[in-house]
Amino acid sequence: MGPLQGVKIVEFAGIGPGPLCGMMLADLGAEVLRIDRKNPVKHYAGQKWDSYNPGRFGVLNRGKQSVTVDLKTAAGIDTALRLIERADALIDPFRPGVMEKLGLGPEVCLARNPKLVFGRMTGFGQDGPLAMAAGHDLNYIALSGALHIIGRPNEKPVPPINFVGDYGGGACMLAIGITAALYEARGSGKGQVIDSAMSEGSGLLAAMMYGMHAQGAWQPKGHNRIDGGAHFYDVYECSDGKFITLAPAEPQFYALLLDLLGLHDEDLRQEQMNDARWPEFKSRFEAIFRTRTRDQWCELLEGTDVCFAPMLDFDEAPRHPHNAARKAFIEIDGVIQPAPTPRFSRTVSEVRGRPPEAGENNREALVAWGFAASEVEALIAAGTV
Repeated sequence: MGPLQGVKIVEFAGIGPGPLCGMMLADLGAEVLRIDRKNPVKHYAGQKWDSYNPGRFGVLNRGKQSVTVDLKTAAGIDTALRLIERADALIDPFRPGVMEKLGLGPEVCLARNPKLVFGRMTGFGQDGPLAMAAGHDLNYIALSGALHIIGRPNEKPVPPINFVGDYGGGACMLAIGITAALYEARGSGKGQVIDSAMSEGSGLLAAMMYGMHAQGAWQPKGHNRIDGGAHFYDVYECSDGKFITLAPAEPQFYALLLDLLGLHDEDLRQEQMNDARWPEFKSRFEAIFRTRTRDQWCELLEGTDVCFAPMLDFDEAPRHPHNAARKAFIEIDGVIQPAPTPRFSRTVSEVRGRPPEAGENNREALVAWGFAASEVEALIAAGTV
């Protein structure tokens, strides 16, 4: 059922953060209608790949319905506006000005639906010198300062996939912005526009580090407790080439690790926080963890308070006993994927259905959103839908 049951959201098709935001809201119970492009096929690495709606593999589209609307026609714009009239929120994934050029900008949409929450997702924001510049996750987290703290000493920063900008600084920030604005609209009866910039969202994720930097407590990358600089917070290779993770930053957890490893060296125990000795201690740890396989280390350390976990790949993670017991992964149409999160005790989140093909729900969705069946058939016959 989900805590957002009854909320209706129109999501315009895009890539990355917009779809993840929509998926999160759909997992929470919102009815998300995705307006897909009529001809969305793209080509990557010589292979045909629909970047906007890749069928059952488009996990970010799960739980949604899809209609294809030709937004280059007046009839298509009118169709979109009629859907927006019935929506509580809208997800705009385009660069600044695109929705205005289409005739679907905030002023137009809020005039038709004064309670609408108009969520805008961009890299650099709706204004400013870089607002109109093209970019991707890596550029946004570079501008915010987040990228420069990720990586090993004397090595260039490591691109963290698109987790920090697109998803953490983008999708998650817009999702909480939309839910907050929906809550406010219940009392005020008024909608508003949300300007969610991935560059700013990724900066917010680094708020603690900015505070430590101002205090003089954050060192260059690779020399801090939680960025791989410390021997007690890192990834270690095992004898079988697989990896484990350790993070016993607290003294009591660290002492337990040394006990379980049979290490009684006083320097290791007394100088845990002496960063001058971290490289030396790390070398000693590296030699120790190469003496056993990952599974053997799991037998010794997993489930204890040494802050340990094996590093699992996408095939292994769903099968891990803890993830299996928690039902942390689900299978939809043959695709293993993460289950909805967080969990609610009463309004339990669930996935409404598999990711739809583009336009799969043209007829039933439009009827459910207020169109007469005859109107839908006319729109289809005209090529508008």
